[in-house]
Amino acid sequence: MLYGRERERAAVDALLDGARGGRSGVLLLRGEPGIGKTAVLEYAVAAAGDGFRVVRATGVEYEAELPFAGLSLLLASGLDRLDALPGPQRRSLESAFGLGEASGGTDRLLAGLATLGLLAELASEQPLLCVVDDVQWLDRSSLDALLIAARRLRAEGVALLLAARDTGAGVDVGGAAADGAGAGADVGVAAGAGAAGVGVDGPARPGATAGPLAGLPELRLTGLAEPDAVRLLDDRTGAPLTGPARRRLLAEAAGNPLALVELPSSEAELASGGLALTSRLRIAFHGQVTGLPPATQTLLLVAAAEENGELDVVLAAASALGAGAEALEPAERAGLVTVGADRRFAFRHPLLRAAVLQRAPLQQRLAAHRAIGEVLEEGDRRTWHLALSATAPDAGLADALERTAARAEARGAHGGAAAAYERAAGLTPDRDGATRRLVLAAEAATEEGKLELAEALAERAGARTDSVFAHALLDQVRAVAHFWRGAYPAAYRLLVDAAATDIEPAHAARMLLQAFHAAWYVGEEPVATVLDRLAALPLGADEPLAPLARHLSAAVLPALGRPAGPLPDVRATAAAARKAGAESPVDLVQLCGATLVLGRDHETLELAAELTAEARAKGTVGVLPTLQFFLAEAELFHGRHRDAEVTATEGLALARDTGQAQWTSQLASLLACLAAFTGDDQRCAELAAAALVPGSAAPAAGEPWAHWALALLDLGRGRAAAAADRLHALTTGPYRHHVGATRAVPDLVEAAVRLGEPERAAEPYERFARWAGAAGTPWAEALRLRCQALLGPDEFAESAYRAALDLHEGVHRPFERARTALLYGEWLRRERRRTDARPHLGAALETFERLGAEPWADRARAELTATGTAAPAPAAAASALTALTPQELQIARLAARGLTNRDIAAQLFLSPRTVGHHLYKAYPKLGIASRTELAAVLRA
Repeated sequence: MLYGRERERAAVDALLDGARGGRSGVLLLRGEPGIGKTAVLEYAVAAAGDGFRVVRATGVEYEAELPFAGLSLLLASGLDRLDALPGPQRRSLESAFGLGEASGGTDRLLAGLATLGLLAELASEQPLLCVVDDVQWLDRSSLDALLIAARRLRAEGVALLLAARDTGAGVDVGGAAADGAGAGADVGVAAGAGAAGVGVDGPARPGATAGPLAGLPELRLTGLAEPDAVRLLDDRTGAPLTGPARRRLLAEAAGNPLALVELPSSEAELASGGLALTSRLRIAFHGQVTGLPPATQTLLLVAAAEENGELDVVLAAASALGAGAEALEPAERAGLVTVGADRRFAFRHPLLRAAVLQRAPLQQRLAAHRAIGEVLEEGDRRTWHLALSATAPDAGLADALERTAARAEARGAHGGAAAAYERAAGLTPDRDGATRRLVLAAEAATEEGKLELAEALAERAGARTDSVFAHALLDQVRAVAHFWRGAYPAAYRLLVDAAATDIEPAHAARMLLQAFHAAWYVGEEPVATVLDRLAALPLGADEPLAPLARHLSAAVLPALGRPAGPLPDVRATAAAARKAGAESPVDLVQLCGATLVLGRDHETLELAAELTAEARAKGTVGVLPTLQFFLAEAELFHGRHRDAEVTATEGLALARDTGQAQWTSQLASLLACLAAFTGDDQRCAELAAAALVPGSAAPAAGEPWAHWALALLDLGRGRAAAAADRLHALTTGPYRHHVGATRAVPDLVEAAVRLGEPERAAEPYERFARWAGAAGTPWAEALRLRCQALLGPDEFAESAYRAALDLHEGVHRPFERARTALLYGEWLRRERRRTDARPHLGAALETFERLGAEPWADRARAELTATGTAAPAPAAAASALTALTPQELQIARLAARGLTNRDIAAQLFLSPRTVGHHLYKAYPKLGIASRTELAAVLRA
């Protein structure tokens, strides 16, 4: 029964009403222990009634992290629907739940998207209420998957209701996911490339949000109002309190319902207070357990140590300790535990379970774990319980626990793997074997984003060994921690030094590729040093990193003004890497960024599109935000602004869903650039601000692109001074070798010339000219000629403009061609050649309007008017498609190709109902009424 809680009931009722109407919703209940979160969840289940399908789970505080344990309990009743999921998603959940072999590791993002798909399937016949209590104790992999699904629920008819303990400084998530979500590749190959546009996918930057539950709609529960607290106190069983005892209990409970029910009921007992409320509640539960028969206390201890609440397991283990099934009855009679229809054991409150464990002597807890392990079938749970009961080294058990850790890693549960490796190290009799397992634990903790744990494990391992290779691996762990905290010089130095030790070239190459990423943020000299070291490594032809390293050097050194060998075609490099065993697309993603550095945008466009499609098909979707950033860059540079917006918007959503702070920043900054092109001042400013939010202590990865976006907005609006200041800092600062900074030089030249300060652009232009020569592409030479025309001397301006326009004709980069035409037209008008200027200005105006580049169209229109010709009024939107959101356009394009809603959902990681919802919104905007008309509209 709920006392009061009108606000909470209204919120739950609204959530359920939405699901009844086909809308999905999420609500997180937060509050201190005992505040009534579970009671609100029970109200929701009762209010849902027979009209809802209900699935529920409870997080359990446990001494080991069992991968996907919470999620498997939640979705157990829906496993018969797995066949309805797309193949990669189905296999992901089968692997996560131990129903199939992990093939190449479980992609954490894919597991979350599969969870979304299964929830949608469960809601296909009637609304679904999904209830999860004590979210703070869910294992990390389950929590990540559930939150990815939660953030993508739209039109499935799912009501997701979560409850989490509030510690006062954010949700207490234990070891679950407080350090950020990881969704990446082998730690041994560096995380993504940041503003450089070069790198591979890696673990997400920890600390990117205020916690894993940040951003969910939430309702914080506070104490009951005094009248409701009085009613609850008067209704509690036992003799009613009166006088001072009553007043004191009401004051000390402060409206906490559990305190009102469980705290001592006499003045004498209350006088023993002084502890924190949670501690006093635990002590109160101690007292309730102490009065039970010894056999019942034994059975309760076994139940508290068994994490799944399986009655058969609890009874069998308790029996082995001398407590038969009849020992359960006193605990049930006292209301301490219940057994559900599913034969699962549940404590009345999590604090009661904690109290049972806390009060038991160590030897009894060890005996309980041993008894549980001995009655379980072979598997990871059995291994963990036996490991928790061990009091001395045990080589066989340590080996079994290492196998458990390896399976956890294969399922993408690196936190569980770290815990298993660490415990295995403690059980390993020989020193070297224990050290090796500590190294593995440190690496797994790094992959999970648990940096403090990783560093502590590295220190323990390092103090135990003189192995050069072990110390190199541990320095790699420390370097990753430094990198994500923004200490790039320290990360760079650790990795370069580790790679220089006496280790295998293949390991050194992986460390140097990671060092390259850190060096990219330090400066040009460290980048060159890393590339020189890579070139000197004796990598065999069968080493996948060999062709990647050669391609990286050939692409990047010219951007630093250094000589380099010819850049091979990116497809040839990719083919060589695949032949040597590179795993695609994760191991090949860095080629997309490296190729961009030297201006081979068309090669990046093709390869990134190919790898993106491959990642979707294979289910390696954790790398998609990286690929989509590179693809969107290439689309933008080719003037395909709408395509770039669609690509970057999807990538940004995926990056946010998985806590990939680096790619969240990068993709937001790229979208800010697109907003600058269209003159959407507010959106540009908002996206740039979002991109500039640092992850942890590290600078924002999207900083160069964000500043370029703001400068482009200034330049388009005629604010040349502000644009020049931003662009000069960008193109002469520590990031001047980054892709965005290199491409921004022509904008700096334009802004500086407009200010009458061309000297501000002199040095950046010289660097750009050398880069354009090394790139050897017509479009880069066209931009160099445009800069030359602006900088003078004036007698060569016309020939430079004409040569630039001729080169633009050979490549499809309409925005840059239009800007060259605009500048040439402006120059002709200033030369009083108005007739000659008009066709160039008119062509520029037409292109800008077609691209939706409103500030630039305004400039062209004003210039055309100044030639004495009435410029046409602003054109209406060229197509009804401009009214569609990026996701609506993406779905409409796929639907026009004949894909079903289910097919589209599988490609875009949505539910079929959400796809239908977006199409339903798109039709009126397009002026059509059915799917059959889509193809004609898109062709038009």
